[in-house]
Amino acid sequence: MKLQIAGIADDSVVDGDGVRLTVFTQGCPHHCPGCQNPETHDFHGGHETTVEAILTQIDKNPLLSGITFSGGEPFMQPAPLARLAREIHRRGMDVWCYTGFTLEELNARRNPAADALLREIDVLVDGKFREELRDLTLHFRGSSNQRVIDMNNWRKTGQIRLLYTD
Repeated sequence: MKLQIAGIADDSVVDGDGVRLTVFTQGCPHHCPGCQNPETHDFHGGHETTVEAILTQIDKNPLLSGITFSGGEPFMQPAPLARLAREIHRRGMDVWCYTGFTLEELNARRNPAADALLREIDVLVDGKFREELRDLTLHFRGSSNQRVIDMNNWRKTGQIRLLYTD
């Protein structure tokens, strides 16, 4: 299964708890002013890779605690990312995902592939980056409107529980 990506960070400590492999997806409809990764906006940029190639890379690093999907916009390629996330869980690791959409927007779409990806995400950092709300002191997000959501709790209770409220 193929993915269009901008790149991969092999051992990130800023894209979620622990040491993570971060996949920067290519293509984003949001074009947030002040975006940290504007080179990921073009849907025709980046390069193609496969879920299998990413898994091979993950299997070579025993220090990883999980994977993070960033962007671009991961929900523009939900089917291969859902498959990748399932394989990450089989390896005993967790899945974080950054998206410019809110959880409510994603849930309202009723898109089967996006719903499959939502079922696999442990932590969702949602909401567009807003330059006027930029705050470098926040944990794992760039602007104060963004939320770090415990998705396992959301699936269990239907309630949004924030992991960081600073």
